[in-house]
Amino acid sequence: MEQLEKAWAGRRVLVTGGLGFIGSNLARALVERSADVVLVDSLIPEYGGNLFNVAGIEDRVRVNISDVRDPHSLRHLVQDREVIFNLAGQTSHMDSMADPVTDLEINCVAQLRLLEVCRHHNPGVKIVFASTRQIYGKPDYLPVDEKHLLRPTDVNGINKMAGEWYHILYNNVYGLRSTALRLTNTFGPRMRVKDARQTFLGVWIRAAVEGRAFEVWGGEQLRDFTYVDDCVDALLAAADAKAVDGGIFNLGGDRVISLKDLADLVVAANGSGSYAIKSFPPERKKIDIGDYYATDAKFRQATGWRPRVPLDEALRRSIAFYRENLPHYL
Repeated sequence: MEQLEKAWAGRRVLVTGGLGFIGSNLARALVERSADVVLVDSLIPEYGGNLFNVAGIEDRVRVNISDVRDPHSLRHLVQDREVIFNLAGQTSHMDSMADPVTDLEINCVAQLRLLEVCRHHNPGVKIVFASTRQIYGKPDYLPVDEKHLLRPTDVNGINKMAGEWYHILYNNVYGLRSTALRLTNTFGPRMRVKDARQTFLGVWIRAAVEGRAFEVWGGEQLRDFTYVDDCVDALLAAADAKAVDGGIFNLGGDRVISLKDLADLVVAANGSGSYAIKSFPPERKKIDIGDYYATDAKFRQATGWRPRVPLDEALRRSIAFYRENLPHYL
């Protein structure tokens, strides 16, 4: 930890989507390491930004309320930054189908604008882009590796795929050091739980904390999950490792689990609760990908990263957080 603190002390960092779930947890880790942290977030209600997410570190970060779709604010924000963690995005798959143009503007066009601003005004910056496993679509084989065909099943996946490849293109053509991490089912404290726009697991945890039954759709599907602290460790590792520049990497978790078994773990971690197995709603069934879990061996080999928090412990930590702080997330 002492070496990590020295490595980040005084380092000038920008986090887009910095008041959101992953961004705010990353901000806390950077503050612990004495980095110079700027957070940019639009605070659009549907996208997960929450000022409470930086409670306790407000005086140790600078917050800029602006939209990544605005190239004029971006030009000012990126100019002196050494590292950009590009986490801003629209994450709801159903919202992307209902409003595909807005998803295009945020997950694709805004990413290109950010890269253009960096190319012209800060070409020495390192960028770590938060991509998604959703771009694989329905797997042809398991575990999914980075060579798997990309076949998104919704508008969100298509736009995230384009945003990801813009980063790799700018690395390869312009030397703008960039890497992309394909995240999978990240969860933990400060995630959105008022609805399923970010993750269904947040809805389950909220229901358990409130003493309500939750629905498990299907139940037999296999998934892997990444606890947010492990995700933050991966983002920091990617920023530091020259070997990942121009690369795309999967992230995973400590195990593969069925949704039914995951529901049992949620109930056990909460100490009580119940759930009902239901069929997929028709509108969700159309974009469901069935079983999915990845191999992240490529990223582990490149950086030495590996998940540290077991799934059951991660669920206990998450539930404890929302027991104490739930009103701030409703």
